[in-house]
Amino acid sequence: MSPKVPAGIPIDEAAVEEHFIRSTGPGGQNVNKVESAVQLRYDLGRARFLDEASRRRLKALAGRKLNRDGVLIITAHRFRSQERNREDARARLLELLAQAALAPKPRRATRPSRTSREKRLTAKHARGRIKHLRRGPAED
Repeated sequence: MSPKVPAGIPIDEAAVEEHFIRSTGPGGQNVNKVESAVQLRYDLGRARFLDEASRRRLKALAGRKLNRDGVLIITAHRFRSQERNREDARARLLELLAQAALAPKPRRATRPSRTSREKRLTAKHARGRIKHLRRGPAED
């Protein structure tokens, strides 16, 4: 399930670079001639619209897509056409930015109820009893 992109998330065009590369996959002989895959690079250092908390979340979400220089690299080669791959790369960038913009809901500390603790201990006791019964007769 992908999150809805909030209207307030613009892509900073100054931080985006697109490189076109030869794609793997379907395309026949055409795949050797046409650079239909898109490698979108988004420089987090030049992205003015990201606040520090969103930037940290984006770094965590990006994982291996983020290089040492702080550049997010998204490669799109799902489609045969360059234009559809450009749209796919931009959509994936927007989705990442949207996920990073959403602050996680803070966890409220809770304690297990008495009933749930009793159920857990009863289940542990029953499981231990089953295992105990599996043992062979005790050797003297």
